[in-house]
Amino acid sequence: MRLSKVTTKSGDKGNTSLGNGDRVSKSHPYVVLLGDIDELNCYIGNAITVCKDQEILADLQSIQQDLFNLGGEVSLPNSGTILIDKTRLDFLEQRIDSLNKSLKPLEEFVLPGGDEFCSRIHIARSVCRRAERSCVAIIDLISETNIWLPYLNRLSDYFFVLARFISSEQGSEEILWDREQ
Repeated sequence: MRLSKVTTKSGDKGNTSLGNGDRVSKSHPYVVLLGDIDELNCYIGNAITVCKDQEILADLQSIQQDLFNLGGEVSLPNSGTILIDKTRLDFLEQRIDSLNKSLKPLEEFVLPGGDEFCSRIHIARSVCRRAERSCVAIIDLISETNIWLPYLNRLSDYFFVLARFISSEQGSEEILWDREQ
């Protein structure tokens, strides 16, 4: 679907069209998930603006493409359209394993923070978790098998490990949750 006109006024009464042409409420679970995916993609774009590592930059841009593909599938429910497949899930798992190799084992919850890039990645992680919850909310509406939920679950794991990895590479000490405080 190509957009030739952005302002159509067709959504002025609280409805919008999915990619398959179905009109649904802007509060429909599909639209909520699409919004969460879009917001996540924006936060990744925001993190990219301060990313100094070219390999990680390439990973993040690739993930942004995945999110557009995921959104494409969501907007075409029960159509059989596959735009994101298991190879992308494998990619995330490989990257998580690679980044995690040099990290010390977790002993406690890590407080979100670090430098500007890590903080932005933690925000992306939390928005990804929300997208994951929105995805769970539509599972019963989907008649086909897809990797949306595993992908979002793995992606939030990737962001968590990435933030830890960058902090470690910079020699920053992680701030752990202090139960006594």
